Amino acid sequence: MPFEVIFDLDDRKKELEEIEKIMEKPEFWQKNQEEISRISQQRVSLKESIDQWNRFHHETEDARILAEMALEDNDQPMIKELEKSLSRIEEELRGMELRILLGDPDDQRNAIVAINSGAGGTEAQDWVEMLFRMYLRWCESKNFKTSVIDFLAGEEAGIKNVTFTVTGSYAYGYLKSEHGIHRMVRISPFDATGRRHTSFASVSVLPEVDVDIQIDIEDKDLRIDTYRASGPGGQHVNKTSSAVRITHLPSGIVVQCQNEKSQHRNKDMALKVLKSRLYDLEKNKLDEKKQKMHDTQKEIAWGSQIRSYVFNPYRLVKDHRTNVEVGNLDRVMNGDINMFIDAYLRSK
Repeated sequence: MPFEVIFDLDDRKKELEEIEKIMEKPEFWQKNQEEISRISQQRVSLKESIDQWNRFHHETEDARILAEMALEDNDQPMIKELEKSLSRIEEELRGMELRILLGDPDDQRNAIVAINSGAGGTEAQDWVEMLFRMYLRWCESKNFKTSVIDFLAGEEAGIKNVTFTVTGSYAYGYLKSEHGIHRMVRISPFDATGRRHTSFASVSVLPEVDVDIQIDIEDKDLRIDTYRASGPGGQHVNKTSSAVRITHLPSGIVVQCQNEKSQHRNKDMALKVLKSRLYDLEKNKLDEKKQKMHDTQKEIAWGSQIRSYVFNPYRLVKDHRTNVEVGNLDRVMNGDINMFIDAYLRSK
């Protein structure tokens, strides 16, 4: 397909210069760590895009000159080598084009991802674990960092629900395409009769709120409970009441964190998640389209899925929003979901 990359190099350079001037001032390093990290990440992202664009320009110009020489001399080995180079440049340009499509201010943010089991019992909980592994693999391929902040294991197998953060440039912009109901069809290993089962899990993706967004939370609006953590985390988390559950009384939102060793750090992380959810709630009031997206997730069951993963009687993954189909199921479950993300962003 033709590229429609709109990249104003001068504007990017000017924005980078302004950020570097801010970072040169001594008072910049007096800011809190989250603000320093956010601006530093923005600088790195701009510098990478400028360097990448310059590299594309030089490589395509070199390829053009070499192609003229190779065609003139009928140098077939050189022509084949140039074809490989141009294919690589085209693929990298496609990735850069996606970055440019991510124009919402939230797209550059880190992401908070929650996966919850739905209809299907133990089978659905196993499905949550499979999706969790898929996203971890995808994050690894992008060099994104992940951190689990809440985890509830299934009674027999799998995971009832898990919440984790994804840290990296444009993490939310990419992962927002995964928000919705994910459906799996397979012969259940938990069914002795070998019947085919359909299971559901919801994936909720929120932008992580940075300090530049003001979300006022009053102490009187919070109920904070502590309890002993369960699941992974070593002996320490099970000996003390380090886990924290926060209920925001006006909205009814409940968040919890148990994976840090100290109660204080669990409370800080839970408050961060709460701020993100409140921020998302406020945005939903102003964004009808996004509100409809959230409304489709109220029932984690048949008819509301955004994507189906079929293990039996055939092997296929189909995204119902874009109609993209992939027959290599193992490839998808090992974290290669870029084709779905690509199609979703281009369809918006």
